[in-house]
Amino acid sequence: MMDTAGANKLQARSRAVVRPIATKLWTIRREGYDRLPDAGPAILCPNHISFLDSAFLMLTVPRNISFVGKAEYMDSWKTKYVFPALGMIPIDRSGGEKSQAALEAAQGVLERGELFGIFPEGTRSRDGDLYKGRTGAARLAMQIGCPIFPVGITGTDDIQPIDARMPKLRKSCTITIGRPIKPERYTGRGPEHLAWRSMIDEVMFEIREMTGQRYHNRYSGEPEVEAAPPSIVANVGDEPAEGHRHLVAV
Repeated sequence: MMDTAGANKLQARSRAVVRPIATKLWTIRREGYDRLPDAGPAILCPNHISFLDSAFLMLTVPRNISFVGKAEYMDSWKTKYVFPALGMIPIDRSGGEKSQAALEAAQGVLERGELFGIFPEGTRSRDGDLYKGRTGAARLAMQIGCPIFPVGITGTDDIQPIDARMPKLRKSCTITIGRPIKPERYTGRGPEHLAWRSMIDEVMFEIREMTGQRYHNRYSGEPEVEAAPPSIVANVGDEPAEGHRHLVAV
């Protein structure tokens, strides 16, 4: 298992110092934060529209949170020490065993009863739309037995658009914590990979409801193949669990 301490005292100290400054530079509206547990493991799954998404989430949550970040940050002297100290877990996005190592490190964070954040789309959306989620978060949630909290972020792409070198001041954004999606609702409902897909589809549906983004039933970077927008459906032959919703193309 990858050796990582996750978020530490530096993140808590940085939050205490930087948050008052950030709230003077930008208006960061927070909604649904009372849904987060005071203790115990939980996974936060936000949409990803700006470099600032994870930073603003770290600044506003009441507990330390470890976040997956691209391994390329470890190649720069400006970020290779600071980002891991603030709780970043580097992930090699080439997939396979290299990506699995990051999920194993995240497992350790959750087993210690801490918060873990991961962008289910895997990368920033360059057009502001929402894309199909990858199932890593659902796999972790079912393995640990912890909830996933969908997180809807809007406005950060106005503060720092894709490829912008510096953020714009005096702008606003909103971060909304959605209702928890619990893994026990999906266990025993068929093959594991289908349960993971159903769970993460519900996460993406909730994010879309909070952000109003257009949804694409494909991974970011893949060619467009869908012919119609997603619909809410129940599993064929099953009575849907209360609140059960997931995304499909029809």
